[in-house]
Amino acid sequence: MVRIIPMASSIRPSLSSFRFSGGVSTSRFGLSLSPLRLPSHLHFSHLTSTSKLLKTAGTRVGMPPVGNVVHASTATAQETALEWVKKDKRRMLHVVYRVGDLDRTIKFYTECLGMKLLRKRDIPEERYTNAFLGYGPEDSHFVIELTYNYGVDKYEIGTAFGHFGIAVEDVAKAVELIKAKGGKVTREPGPVKGGSTVIAFIEEPNGYKFELIERGPTPEPLCQVMLRVGDLDRSITFYEKAFGMELLRTRDNPEYKYTIAMMGYGPEDKNAVLELTYNYGVTEYDKGNGYAQIAIGTDDVYKTAEGIKLFGGKIMREPGPLPGINTKITACLDPDGWKTVFVDNIDFLKELE
Repeated sequence: MVRIIPMASSIRPSLSSFRFSGGVSTSRFGLSLSPLRLPSHLHFSHLTSTSKLLKTAGTRVGMPPVGNVVHASTATAQETALEWVKKDKRRMLHVVYRVGDLDRTIKFYTECLGMKLLRKRDIPEERYTNAFLGYGPEDSHFVIELTYNYGVDKYEIGTAFGHFGIAVEDVAKAVELIKAKGGKVTREPGPVKGGSTVIAFIEEPNGYKFELIERGPTPEPLCQVMLRVGDLDRSITFYEKAFGMELLRTRDNPEYKYTIAMMGYGPEDKNAVLELTYNYGVTEYDKGNGYAQIAIGTDDVYKTAEGIKLFGGKIMREPGPLPGINTKITACLDPDGWKTVFVDNIDFLKELE
């Protein structure tokens, strides 16, 4: 849906994030920021003593310290943002990554993984093509958006991206089919380390890994995106507050020195989830240039952007309509630099039409 371009530097919040009325700026979450008015006889030459004057004046009239007022106002804004985020209708829409041979990739995903080619879009003036694949329509399922940039036949996946997850009823049978079609199996079917769930790993033509997870019938077979993070507690807090996700479960595996956290907008057996993995002692990874982002639906990209800012996220694209198609989006980075694009729910459905 969105063309993938190299990440730009973070954009500082602009005055457009606030509405002004009567000399008082008001955020979309209702936080009033009254301008500070100094006595008229004070000039710039008096700035060195201004702070002392304010402290003295504040003490005389019983005003709280300025820092406490700002902290309280921020806390109020965060509480308001949290309340709105909980009510927002959010869903993981699709995951976007780059491939070097689009036709070969589509063939593998449809013949080996059982996906359907949902739509394809070529933008010759911008020199790229998108293909959307999945197990059901985009308006109700999490899908894959492949991006092929003209003339680029290879990408570096790096060490930060982990894998995608697909739920299947019989892992061994799925692996046999993939082998018969010439696919690469990197882990044979068997119980997961430290657990009993049967899994296998395969590698698609571009080097991306897929985990096959044995599970009963599910409405969302494309069920996981695994990303590695450097501080799991920090990431959990961010995704809970800024993205409104629920911490579904965690699992620590000290024998193999890693911990995972499952985050999402509903139960794992019915929804796509984000699997965050922390490897003991590893705080930084190479992200490469293949994996791009996840797209999430929202009722209001403007409120979403303000909430992300309040909880420490970096806005990479200020909220607003995309040129040409008028779909409203905003893009951000999490504390580890993973990119997410939020898309207006109504505009997304119009785009599908």
